[in-house]
Amino acid sequence: MTPTTDTSTFTWQNGWLCGAQHLPSPNFGPRPAGETISLAVLHSISLPPGEYGTGCVQQLFTNQLDWDAHPYFQGIRGLEVSAHFFITRQGVVWQFVSCDDRAWHAGASQWCGRDNCNDFSIGIELEGLEGRQFDPPQYQALEQLCQALAAHYPLTHIAGHEHIAPGRKQDPGPGFDWTRLQQPLQHLPVQWPLSVQPAKA
Repeated sequence: MTPTTDTSTFTWQNGWLCGAQHLPSPNFGPRPAGETISLAVLHSISLPPGEYGTGCVQQLFTNQLDWDAHPYFQGIRGLEVSAHFFITRQGVVWQFVSCDDRAWHAGASQWCGRDNCNDFSIGIELEGLEGRQFDPPQYQALEQLCQALAAHYPLTHIAGHEHIAPGRKQDPGPGFDWTRLQQPLQHLPVQWPLSVQPAKA
């Protein structure tokens, strides 16, 4: 995906974003009938934790992870999860589930008085670790991805996993620069969590 501000260049096919690396996951289901996609949820993940470029995230989301390959994997053995998108440290965007479908990324969650955020959200995983910083190519890819989503879906909110599952989840964490994402997206009609509201000019 080449960085652009021209939303007419974003093309979709049945919920799949053209230009992303497609690797379908079996871990998804239908959204409730008539559901509106209104929320993008930002996560962070790396497998093993703090190790990047291993390919293990892709394996986890497609149920191909070798549980015996690392001691950490024993604690997540048998886990069946997915996200719609995964952005590597280099800014490469992978897609695992059609945005028209329900990915398994949020777990027990609530946003704006509604439970089960998986029903109405799109999950975006950033390759990283809670508390650590993210790389410039990731912000660039995430900015473009948010623009593409907002151009195609009635997106009204962007939040972190930590905001929809407080006390249970802490990602993407304090190392994520919300201002760096918000500034180039000021033109989008989306709301942000109160704790990361952009400063008014």
